[in-house]
Amino acid sequence: MDDEDDPVVEEIPVHLSKTLADNLYLLQYPVKSSTATFDDSRVVNCCVKPINQQIKIDYALNTASTNYDAFKGEQLALAADGKQRDKNQKLTFRSGTMDKQSFLSTKPIEDVSRYLVCVLQEGEMHATPLKGIVSMRQMFSYFDKQDTRTKAEQKAEQDADGGGGADEEELTQVTVKFARTENEKVRKAREKSFNYLSKMEAEEPWCETFWHEKNTASADLERQKLYGGGGAMGGTGVSGRAGLDTAALNVRPVEYMDMLISKEKTDRNIDSLLPGRVVCLHKLKQLTLLEQLKVILADAKVITFGQILELLPDRTVSPEKVLRLLPQVGWLIRGNWVAQSEFIYLEGTVSGTNGVPAEQMRKARDYILFRFTKCDRLERHHLAIITQLPSEEIREILGSVAKMNAADRSWSLLQPPNESFGVDEQEISERQNAFWAARADKFGEMERASNSGGGGGSGAKRVRKRSMRDSGSIGATATVTAAVSISSANNHLNWPLSNG
Repeated sequence: MDDEDDPVVEEIPVHLSKTLADNLYLLQYPVKSSTATFDDSRVVNCCVKPINQQIKIDYALNTASTNYDAFKGEQLALAADGKQRDKNQKLTFRSGTMDKQSFLSTKPIEDVSRYLVCVLQEGEMHATPLKGIVSMRQMFSYFDKQDTRTKAEQKAEQDADGGGGADEEELTQVTVKFARTENEKVRKAREKSFNYLSKMEAEEPWCETFWHEKNTASADLERQKLYGGGGAMGGTGVSGRAGLDTAALNVRPVEYMDMLISKEKTDRNIDSLLPGRVVCLHKLKQLTLLEQLKVILADAKVITFGQILELLPDRTVSPEKVLRLLPQVGWLIRGNWVAQSEFIYLEGTVSGTNGVPAEQMRKARDYILFRFTKCDRLERHHLAIITQLPSEEIREILGSVAKMNAADRSWSLLQPPNESFGVDEQEISERQNAFWAARADKFGEMERASNSGGGGGSGAKRVRKRSMRDSGSIGATATVTAAVSISSANNHLNWPLSNG
C-alpha cells in the first residue's frame, strides 16, 4: 500500500515508567454496577497478604442515610456477634449495627506480564507494568460466624441433655495411612493443588496497611510516579530519573531492549512454562560447548553429527572442536550419536513406573545400546529377561532411543545407520568400537547369568515357585520350573518346561 493512502495522523511518544512496577495492582469490582463507585467511600480498614497477593478492604456504610434500615442492621450485628459477647472475641461490628461491607480479592489472571497501566498526558503516553490484577468480591463472613455459633450452641445443649451418656464413647474405626515418598514431579503437582494453595493462603497472616484518600498529598505523589522521565510531569523534581531515562535513548536498540525487559524475569517465566529438563534457547547460549552438547544429545535422543552442528547456537564452532568433546557426553551407535546413560538417569533418581534405581536403569540402557551395535532389531521381552527389569522400564528405555515396528513388534533405532560418517572421523569410530568391545565381556556375563545357571543342559533356572491349596489338602504344592536359553546368533528364546 502506498504511504499516501495511509498517512500518519499523529505521533504519540511512549515513555516507560518502572517506579511502581513492583507494587502496582489493578482492583476490579465485577459484581458492582457501572454507576456505583467507591471513589467517595471511606475505608475503615485495609489488609494485604503480600505473598499470595490478597487484599481485603472494609468500606464504611452511611448508617444515617434514609435508605439504611437501622433495625435490620442491628439484627445482622446481633446475629454475627451474639447477645453475650466475649471480651476476647473480636467483634464484627463494633458499633452494634452493620456499619461496613467487606471485600476480598481473588486472582482472575495469573500472568500479568503483558498488561500495563497507561496515562495519556499532553500528547504523551506513560506506561507502567502491573504487579497483579485482582477482583474484589463482597464477603459475608458475618453469616458464617452466625452459623458457627448456632451449631456450637446446639451441640452444647445436646451434651447437657445427654447426661451420663457422655461417659459411653462409641468405638470408631481408625485407618492408618503411611505417607509415600514423593518425587519432584509429584511434589510440584501437589503444590499446585487447590487444597495446598488454600492452606498456604490461610496460613499467611494479614498485614495492616495505610489507606490514603485520592485527594491527599500522599496519593498525589504516588500518582506522579506513573509518569516516566522527560514527559509532561516527568521532570527531575518528580521522579529524579529524567537523566537516566533520557540516557537510555542513546544506547543501541539491543541494549535498550535489555534495559526494558529483565533477562532474569524472562528466563524464570519461560522455565515455569517449559516441561522438565527442557532448556530454552537463551539459556542454551549461555552454557559451555560441552554442556550444550549434553543438552542437545539428551533432547534429540538419536542424532547425526551434521544435525548437531546445525543445532549449536554458535555456528562458527569448528567441527574438529565438537568432535573432541562429543565422546565425553555421547556414544556413537552405527554412525549416530546418543547421550551417555549417566546424563539420562541422574544419580539418586528412580524410574517413574516401578521406582527402579538409576544405577540399574543405566546398566540396562548400556546393554540395549550395545545390542544395537550388533543387530538392527531387538525384542522387548528378550531384553527384560536379560536385564532383569520390569517390562515397563524396558519400554521406557527403548522409547528414548528406538521405535517399535508394528509388523513384528520389534524395536529399531530412531535413526537409520549413518554410513556417511566419513573417513575424517575414522579415529572416533575406532575408539568407540574399542569401547564397546571392552564392555562385551561384562554384557556377556549378564546374558550367561540370565541362562539356566551355566551348568549345562540339565541345569534349569527356577523362575518362580507357587503353592496352591486344593480343596481339603493344605500342603499340596505345584512348582513350575522354566529354563531360558538365549542364542546370541539369531536372538531366539527356547523355554523347555519341566514339572517339578
